[in-house]
Amino acid sequence: MKQEIFLPDDYRPAEDEPFMNDRQLEYFRRKLINWKAELLAGSRDTIETLQDGTRNIPDVTDRASEETDRALELRTRDRARKLVGKIDAALRRIDEGEFGYCMVTGDPISLKRLDARPIATMTLEAQERHERREKVHRDD
Repeated sequence: MKQEIFLPDDYRPAEDEPFMNDRQLEYFRRKLINWKAELLAGSRDTIETLQDGTRNIPDVTDRASEETDRALELRTRDRARKLVGKIDAALRRIDEGEFGYCMVTGDPISLKRLDARPIATMTLEAQERHERREKVHRDD
């Protein structure tokens, strides 16, 4: 069984410590778990709202507006569902010792990038190259 790592509330990963040490990994693990919990709570709220919100609205305009709002909420929840999958993948990478390293180059991903987007799988440079190639090769 893995020993729990003490992490002060004000801890932030720093460039002057070994990359992806136990404290950094625990910081990102907690960040990802909290993010996932927030997304799942939002999904539960949406489900409850949609179940409770089924009303018969006589005005066609009001009904259309409510349907538009529902469609937008469902799209948002679908994006959150996909994000939960990416969070789970990042948590697996932490467990497998692959978190924080670019899947393309193998280089460390900057701590600033990981703090802003802990699901990142590529360095900023590799991501930009990937997006440029995608733009060139997409069908318009």
